[in-house]
Amino acid sequence: MTSLQSDRSSLTRFAWLSIGAAVVTIALKSAAYLLTGSVGLLSDALESLVNLVGALMALAMLTVAARPADEDHTYGHSKAEYFSSGVEGTLILIAAISIVITAIPRLITPKPLDQVGLGLAVSVAASLVNLVVALILLKAGKRYNSITLEADAHHLMTDVWTSVGVLVGVGAVALTGWERLDPIVAFIVAGNIVWSGVRIVRMSALGLMDTALSVEEQNTLKGVLENYKQDGVQYHALRTRQAGSRQFVSFHFLVPGQWTVERGHQLLENIEADIRRALPNATVFTHLESLNDPASWDDTNLDRPQQPTP
Repeated sequence: MTSLQSDRSSLTRFAWLSIGAAVVTIALKSAAYLLTGSVGLLSDALESLVNLVGALMALAMLTVAARPADEDHTYGHSKAEYFSSGVEGTLILIAAISIVITAIPRLITPKPLDQVGLGLAVSVAASLVNLVVALILLKAGKRYNSITLEADAHHLMTDVWTSVGVLVGVGAVALTGWERLDPIVAFIVAGNIVWSGVRIVRMSALGLMDTALSVEEQNTLKGVLENYKQDGVQYHALRTRQAGSRQFVSFHFLVPGQWTVERGHQLLENIEADIRRALPNATVFTHLESLNDPASWDDTNLDRPQQPTP
């Protein structure tokens, strides 16, 4: 197993951490809801249930993504991470709908809240658990370039901010006695969840559509290639895409026609090594062409123009 594959396999421990946090927060927030009867706290508990499902999906997809390339998946399995974040984003949207359905009757017929102080204390404890785990996952997601861990982390942070909103709403009800504040806060929570879900689903869709590397990464790549143009060579047909944690880069390098194959090959070896140093997760594909052959310039587009039949 390569070092990269070993690193990806170890990411499942973060998914297990997320699963454990989800179980704990579901128990705490459900207890807070049962103590107070707050529909806002119920909405918070429902989102934690989504966290659990999302964490289980993350565990499954991180396991798949860590598998090495095989005959049926010659580019590896890294895109499996997009399925996890896509499913989690969809579940977030479903949770938002559930919150709205639950809050509407309480808005029409308000009910008093019970044991607010104890319920809020329990909910605060759950939020602290989510906050700590979210920060750990976010750091790991950036370190290992994992969209699954980053999506899970952002979801947990959304849950934290949701909990803050709910706590403020429930506290306001206790202070003012205006019971409709509770379902109103639940609606605000649902809106926040929708925004988070749409963003995560969009990020997953972009990955599945073979979106190019970020502008910053592309500039880094072009900087490497531009360093070699002073030697009288050129490049074109530069294409990039992100597939989970892995980056794919391909381009054509044009050299003088009188160069030997060995000289051209050594040049490409040096370029590929420089790119891998600049972008450690990049898989690089290169193609050597002659500056003196007019056909070399037909490859600038994705599809090469059809040549006339002789």
